[in-house]
Amino acid sequence: MDSQKRSLTFISLAFLFITCSSAEFLIQQVTQGTGTDNSSYSLHANLVTRVLRDERPSSKIVTIAGYSVIKGRGEPYESSVFEAAGYKWRLVLYVVGNANDGGAGYISLYARIEETESLPYGWEVNVDLKLFVHNPKLHKYLTVTDGAVKRFDAGKKEWGFGQLIALSTFENTNEGYIVQDTCSFGAEILIVKPAEVQEKVTFISNPPDNIFTWKILRFSNLEDKFYYSADFLVGDRYWRLGFNPKGDGGGRPYALPIFLFAQGFRPNAVATNTWGAVNLRLKNQRSTNHRQIYSAAWYPIRSDYGVGVNNIILLADLNDASKGYLVNDAIIFEAEMVKVSVTNIVSV
Repeated sequence: MDSQKRSLTFISLAFLFITCSSAEFLIQQVTQGTGTDNSSYSLHANLVTRVLRDERPSSKIVTIAGYSVIKGRGEPYESSVFEAAGYKWRLVLYVVGNANDGGAGYISLYARIEETESLPYGWEVNVDLKLFVHNPKLHKYLTVTDGAVKRFDAGKKEWGFGQLIALSTFENTNEGYIVQDTCSFGAEILIVKPAEVQEKVTFISNPPDNIFTWKILRFSNLEDKFYYSADFLVGDRYWRLGFNPKGDGGGRPYALPIFLFAQGFRPNAVATNTWGAVNLRLKNQRSTNHRQIYSAAWYPIRSDYGVGVNNIILLADLNDASKGYLVNDAIIFEAEMVKVSVTNIVSV
């Protein structure tokens, strides 16, 4: 049980700050992309991120074997129709850049939705769009995205990046994007479907039936092991108290411990971590001078995880009849659940 419980006496908090950095290649650049009016989806709709990755694009790859033939041509290349995420698309490539989208001196690339005639009136398709340039020298794909959700609809069927990659970089043989006069581009089109439900965590103060009393008889006959109360239900979860009459952890063998354990969930409850805040008491049976500690913690989904204290009272004080905690060889523990969390799945 030592591995499944925590003592408040010995809890220490540590904050771990993790700095994530790419071991590969990362460029962030403010640039122009088609449809910058979509700013409602992103605070930085024009912030384009470029990063190299190993995986091929999942939706479409177009390879041009003979780039020198079309080098410098102003008209776009339109790919064949392909299916992605249940819709039909084409890629539209400008090898000298789309001048109408700030693409002069760049490669421009777009995804255009096709065959929309069969879609219902007022249709719209929200897409997480990534466009790619293959770098065979590095065996990687330059991934270009701005993090903004692209809304394709009857008024806006084409989205992409006027400044996908600078021509000075793309055509530089040392960079590795053109090998043996061949280059490749790609797209990854993922549908963003708004969630219809959400998981809502609510904290309930002083929930119903929040006080549990446990009287332990024949205390002097108890063995050196953990004893547990019956389970009691507060909120969506069952709980129990537990203690070792001979002491536990740092309090052993001079003090009496008490722990609150989280157990299973009521039927049909949403099983998640559960917040439990509790007043744990050793009752004084002759006065109101109870011994009390406050405990609050996230209890994991698994059962038998306990939080409490190793020394709610010294055993010397407990065995002192004048103190009033041990009366007729019996002690009384009490748990008052002052706040618990309840999780529900509700509509957004």
